[in-house]
Amino acid sequence: MKQYALVTDMPNDPQLINEYIQYHKNVWPDVLKSITDSGILNMKIYHIGNRLYMHITVTDNFSFETKKTMDLTNPTVQKWERLMSKYQIPVPWATPGEKWTLMNLIFNH
Repeated sequence: MKQYALVTDMPNDPQLINEYIQYHKNVWPDVLKSITDSGILNMKIYHIGNRLYMHITVTDNFSFETKKTMDLTNPTVQKWERLMSKYQIPVPWATPGEKWTLMNLIFNH
């Protein structure tokens, strides 16, 4: 199994941060299914201040490209992504169009 860490920011607005947290207490079933179907075995999102950190554990054949293709063809996931875009701000190191930026592993004990 492989693991990845990703990061994004949120607007520095307590109300928007709270809304984002509330949405993630009841993620839509079709969105959860798309996560599992893509090969993500476990996904955790942490937050502090206006920063979000995501940790995922994936199958050996997981690919970010395949996940992206699956998401683009799923109307429910697209609706969820449009809704979440209100709450997500790319970090300064993100590439154009990227909301969640892959972090580099620098220590593993």
